[in-house]
Amino acid sequence: MSSAAARTGILAAAIAALALSAGAQTPPAADGWRPFKATWTLSGTRQLLPTEGARSAAILHLTGPLAVTSGEGLGRGFLGELIGFDDGAALIVGRAVLADEKGDRIYCFLRTEPVGTGRKATGTITGGTGRYAGLEGTFEFAWQYVVDTEPGEIGGRIANIEGRTRLVPPPRPEAPR
Repeated sequence: MSSAAARTGILAAAIAALALSAGAQTPPAADGWRPFKATWTLSGTRQLLPTEGARSAAILHLTGPLAVTSGEGLGRGFLGELIGFDDGAALIVGRAVLADEKGDRIYCFLRTEPVGTGRKATGTITGGTGRYAGLEGTFEFAWQYVVDTEPGEIGGRIANIEGRTRLVPPPRPEAPR
């Protein structure tokens, strides 16, 4: 095979690969929303405080890797940190920060059922830094499992995070009068 034919073959293969990878990407919907799926493995501490009810109040501090398994517009891997509060009755809320390999962050608000295997939660993406500045979105998940590893320590895995995100353009500056 001549070198010209080899170059043509390599160029054709490169164009085909680009076309296939472009076709694999999901373009955003007309309103800019992009769906995603992810998994998150967490471990950390849980401090308990007895209450007058059947359940104790708790403060959680968990960290661990979050992997985006499908979707476009987000990085593929993040280190997540979560702080949550459970009042022992009905109020369970938290905040999470996800940082990518460049240090760009995504900020989230969480509302959940009591933490435990199969329990459900919803999240709202409230913004970010760097490439995630102006990001908004929502997601849902259920804990695949939660384990009390030692007194005061907890671990768990979320295998079914499903959500959507979009970048909101910054407001335009007002024209001078």
